[in-house]
Amino acid sequence: MRIGFVSLHTSPDDMPGSGDAGGMNVVERAQATALARRGHQVEMITRRTDRRTPAVLELEDGVLLRHLDVGPPVRVAKSAQEAFIPQFAAALAQLGRWDVVCSQHWMSGAAAIDMCQRLAIPHVQSFHSLAAPVGADLSAGEPPESPGRLAAEARLAQESDLVLTISKAEARTVIERCGASPDRVTVVPPGVDSRLFRPRRAGEALWTPGGADERGYVVFAARLQPLKAPDLALRAVAAVPEAIRPHLVIVGDTSVDFAGYRRELDALVAELGLHGQVSFIGPQSRAELARTLRGARLLLLPSYSETFGLVALEAAASGTPTLATPAGGLPEAIADGRSGRLLPTRDPQVWGAEIAALMRDSAALASLGRMARAHAERFDWQWVGRRLEEIFGGLVSERQTAGVR
Repeated sequence: MRIGFVSLHTSPDDMPGSGDAGGMNVVERAQATALARRGHQVEMITRRTDRRTPAVLELEDGVLLRHLDVGPPVRVAKSAQEAFIPQFAAALAQLGRWDVVCSQHWMSGAAAIDMCQRLAIPHVQSFHSLAAPVGADLSAGEPPESPGRLAAEARLAQESDLVLTISKAEARTVIERCGASPDRVTVVPPGVDSRLFRPRRAGEALWTPGGADERGYVVFAARLQPLKAPDLALRAVAAVPEAIRPHLVIVGDTSVDFAGYRRELDALVAELGLHGQVSFIGPQSRAELARTLRGARLLLLPSYSETFGLVALEAAASGTPTLATPAGGLPEAIADGRSGRLLPTRDPQVWGAEIAALMRDSAALASLGRMARAHAERFDWQWVGRRLEEIFGGLVSERQTAGVR
């Protein structure tokens, strides 16, 4: 099959944690690679954000990344990119015909669905995140950052040939909030690269951030924005008694839409008296993130809303347990009591007490790490490739049968 993966607002080649890149970028690229390894041709299409970037890049054997000249060749706030949809749709229509198109996030679907309907190409929508209703709190999902998002998500949920979700929680939201037909929603959880994300080997050098000592460090890894709640991670660490308080490593950066948020976090570090006990290390490559996770005591994942929480799976594969809220798909990513612990409160004192208890009980922490690794080994990208092949192939056959009639 020739498969199109459309990704308007962020490139699958962007480093997770930078700009608007995150788990979605990791998932779509890994899905494309898994399909290519099964003999399919995958073309990933995104907007050019740097005039020096070639029109076409080969990311892997069988995976091409195409850059379309839509809007200025610079990074633009996600909230402003709805204006690019018509031009992106026109450029997309010039690229030829795919057997199936899978759109990543709502803007991509809004750009692709009319072309797919016109050319009778099966359209698969992967949202990765859904907007909260206007006025809802952060636990309901992302803020609807641009005016057309809520209506577009509903249309895509109802008119796409299939909605592909990465968790049962996301599937429920697509059906209940967006009106998708349950028989047109399929859950395919992500995999994890268990060779890259692995526990530290005996004798392997331990990466440590500046300022860390024998108390070790814990990690927060996400885009820096209120939805991800790095402020709770800071307050939780501050609530740990200083004698056993781990260093906090914050992986990730702000996007254009949240450019001033880092200053707020710096001010909170000062307010909490955590000077020298927090390291902001910015976005990390996949190899660098794996190194950071395998040396950590814990991953802190205090998000208000997560479609799945891929980084919790990557931490588990690294032998590092996660403390998280039970938001969205996190109970599917984290086996409570085995690969980590779900804390049904946002009280930093409770989070701090849980961190402290595990810092004092090295045997319990090590046991959780071993169980976390076993949990992560159940999630496999090769299985994802086979499942997507079945799903996409079925849609193509269904469309061909309908055409014969």
